[in-house]
Amino acid sequence: MNRYLLIAGLLGATGVAAGAFGAHALQASVSPERIDIWETAAQYHLIHAAVILALALHSQADENRWRLPMMGFTAGVLLFSFSLYALVLTDITQLAMITPIGGLLLMLSWLVLAIKAFK
Repeated sequence: MNRYLLIAGLLGATGVAAGAFGAHALQASVSPERIDIWETAAQYHLIHAAVILALALHSQADENRWRLPMMGFTAGVLLFSFSLYALVLTDITQLAMITPIGGLLLMLSWLVLAIKAFK
């Protein structure tokens, strides 16, 4: 079993569900500013699920080469997107302090991916 294919599938499914939830269920209960935050979280969620999928498919023969960026993208999505989802749902503004850590992990994962492309 390729665990990163599983992760990509789970993140893809939850990303679509989060996008649909934000578009339909949240409209009446949160401000437009919070909807924008939710949409940003869902967009990053889905983009990085697709990136993990592409890397997982590309790494079928050599999973170790792309393992670090896949781990970083996974952790980045969990910290970035899910902290924003939690912020919107709970209005606990301290949760936004987690978001930059996730964003940093996403950026670092892109840089690791670029560096590994040279090797």
